[in-house]
Amino acid sequence: MQETLNYINENKQRFVDELFELLRIPSISADPAYKDDVLKCADVVATHLKNAGADNVEVCQTKGYPIVFGEKFLNENLPTVLVYGHYDVQPADPLELWTKPPFEPYIEKTPLHPEGAIFARGSADDKGQFFMHLKAFEAMMKTNTLPCNVKFILEGEEEVGSVSLGDFVNENKEKLSCDCILISDTHIYSNEQPTVTTGLRGLSYVEVEIEGPNRDLHSGLYGGAVPNPIHVLSRMIAKLIDEDGHITIDGFYDNVETVSEADRADMNKLKDNPEEFKQSIGLNGVEGEKGYTTLERTSIRPTLDCNGIWGGYTGEGAKTVIPSKASAKISMRLVPYQTPEEITEKFTKYFEKIAPDNVKVKITPHHGGMPYVLPTDTKEFLAAKQAMESSFGKEVLPYRGGGSIPITAMFEQVLGAKSVLMGFGLDSDAIHSPNEHYGLFNFYKGIESIPLFFENYSK
Repeated sequence: MQETLNYINENKQRFVDELFELLRIPSISADPAYKDDVLKCADVVATHLKNAGADNVEVCQTKGYPIVFGEKFLNENLPTVLVYGHYDVQPADPLELWTKPPFEPYIEKTPLHPEGAIFARGSADDKGQFFMHLKAFEAMMKTNTLPCNVKFILEGEEEVGSVSLGDFVNENKEKLSCDCILISDTHIYSNEQPTVTTGLRGLSYVEVEIEGPNRDLHSGLYGGAVPNPIHVLSRMIAKLIDEDGHITIDGFYDNVETVSEADRADMNKLKDNPEEFKQSIGLNGVEGEKGYTTLERTSIRPTLDCNGIWGGYTGEGAKTVIPSKASAKISMRLVPYQTPEEITEKFTKYFEKIAPDNVKVKITPHHGGMPYVLPTDTKEFLAAKQAMESSFGKEVLPYRGGGSIPITAMFEQVLGAKSVLMGFGLDSDAIHSPNEHYGLFNFYKGIESIPLFFENYSK
């Protein structure tokens, strides 16, 4: 493995230069105006995969954006690792909040990244992270140290819900057959306390609409005598969570996993600094479900949040109306053993129940996803833990993330393989926000750790 590490050290600057070329491509999957850029990015990724030493590299067409596939098959008696990543990125808006243009990458030192961080849209999510795998693979190929079979599946629609991935995986089970899946689209707790993500929450996402009068009304002529949909909606949303931070939906907690006291104790070994947490997001205080720490509230407990609310007149100046309709978007993060179908149904029944009789309620379900857990006694977790402990030189702890990656549950269901969530970003990397960045330290640690995972897992 030392020969592999030597190769990585000798080529660090080239790896960054090549990543910069990838980051300059505005592969925004959500905006059709960038279609040609997304397609170009797929071709560039395929070229990097070929140059790294992969065989059978393809740009596979789907109903949406293509999936890049490649592999290196050494021996049927060796285990096979499937590496997943995505080359599409979030829109860069609002552009005026970026220090420099979002697709002109540059390196700058920060308090958390004294060695420098790469600033650009997609640097941490997920170009910088999947590119680590390509460069680690290249290093193993160039030094003849690849210890197992490897396959790559790199998609271009993750930021719009991976709409084509499920069909592709189902239609290519044999092609994608593997023993485990390796994903770097998560973060570690900190550079001082590295972690392996062992759980992600699921998601139920709905849009609600309250309709009152059949048109907008003059607030002077009708005010005080008719229901105002904004008022009604606000009261209904307020009823969804009580003063103890408990979600009031009937049966919401019926299937919630009970995490053991031992696992909760392990989780809370992480240095949870409430003051630092508050300061990082500009708050004077935190809140949440009573009886749980901040770490637990953001990982092992389900949540409900209003993500947006609108209605009536929101333009310049004044317009005195009682709106006909008011709407909101609401997301619920789920934990094992909740399902999006179950929770969406329970939400719908409860929301309709608490609505007053003088308004109409419309509920539109959007996308959802299943929660995911990787047990800490599995060979997949242990291989990742040992790899990162070797590269970081520190104890690595299990960590449950609060976000959702619905494809992990889909992969396990279709391919019968566990996903290892071995990400290297930080939660402060501003993914999906202006001035997204990814530390050089983290980028290099990822490239160093991945060959060690392959070696450990193969053993």
